[in-house]
Amino acid sequence: MTRVTPLAQIVDPRIVAVLPEFVALRRDLHRHPELAFREDRTSTIVADRLTAYGFEVARGIGGTGVVGTLRRGNGPRAIGIRADMDAMPIPEATGLPYASAHDGAMHACGHDGHTTILLAAARYLAEHARFRGTVHLIFQPAEEIGAGAKTMLAGGLLDRFPVDAIFGLHNWPGIPAGHFGFVDGPAMASVDLAIVRVVGKGGHGAAPHETVDPVLAAAHIVTALQSVVSRNVDPLEMGVVTVGSIHGGTASNIIPDTVDLAATIRSFRPEIRTLLGERVPAIIRAQAESFGARAEVTYRLGLPPVVNHRAETGLLREVAADTFGPDWVVSFQPRTASEDFSYFLAERPGSFLFVGNGDSAALHNPSYDFNDDIIGPAATLWGRLVERVLI
Repeated sequence: MTRVTPLAQIVDPRIVAVLPEFVALRRDLHRHPELAFREDRTSTIVADRLTAYGFEVARGIGGTGVVGTLRRGNGPRAIGIRADMDAMPIPEATGLPYASAHDGAMHACGHDGHTTILLAAARYLAEHARFRGTVHLIFQPAEEIGAGAKTMLAGGLLDRFPVDAIFGLHNWPGIPAGHFGFVDGPAMASVDLAIVRVVGKGGHGAAPHETVDPVLAAAHIVTALQSVVSRNVDPLEMGVVTVGSIHGGTASNIIPDTVDLAATIRSFRPEIRTLLGERVPAIIRAQAESFGARAEVTYRLGLPPVVNHRAETGLLREVAADTFGPDWVVSFQPRTASEDFSYFLAERPGSFLFVGNGDSAALHNPSYDFNDDIIGPAATLWGRLVERVLI
């Protein structure tokens, strides 16, 4: 049974009536996590439930993706709502009765909850909602590796299931449970990757003057990269350059031939992304050369930023305030994490919102667990949004 909390007071009573079923479903999905493009069990459960609710169901979109379509009347508009399904390669440490049964994999980001929310909304839409038009519910694989949205689009998602607007959400720890956060414009960052090999000349640690020390060069590269944002990016803009990996050498008295580095580079705006893409490799190469070494830099563009559309974000915020009251809409700042929902927003107008997960462990943490109390409010919001858009 669900816990009795004030959240229950803001949930549509027709969703409250079936919440125990969806809490059980969420915990079942949590116990059986599936990694990117391996969501076979999850997608089967999703497809079977959508079929039972009366949706037209298409499987195999972008691999293991599922789309459920519900039409009412002759309304010309169509809306898309997306949930992600995949888990992460992290060993679970929650100790919960429904903890992952699969060694080395868990739902450490709450995609089990996102899927459950959209299925709860699907049942509400099928059984109770009044609207005119078409709803496409999109269950996406492989968000954690940044590949699922792009793969679904390449598979003709929006050609087969055209929408006028598309929406998605993510739970967020540290925000009061069931409270909703909205961001106009850039909401989550782009993420790019620099892979670096510093090539020097190895030798004996007792005779460093006979070597070209890549360890020393790498240390100065890491230090110099700390100036990229502070001395190149407008202080009113955002940029992140983090060296998260450095490997080199085998013993204290051996200077190696090479040292390997890897860095993540993040920003909100295209011009800042371009700037960082130019300055980061340039600084790496220049620092290496100043020590007589050479830097081989591979710079890979990853996910673009999540940029919400103002009209759709305003509408979503208005629906939340009208449904739950203004106290349930919180001030929310853009996040420097990334999300492949960005690819959908580059194709269609829409918005990506955040719903508080309460005082839980952080995302991507072995002790994280999705808060079942937010299934009802979030499913209610999706239902109200469809009814507001498709009138």
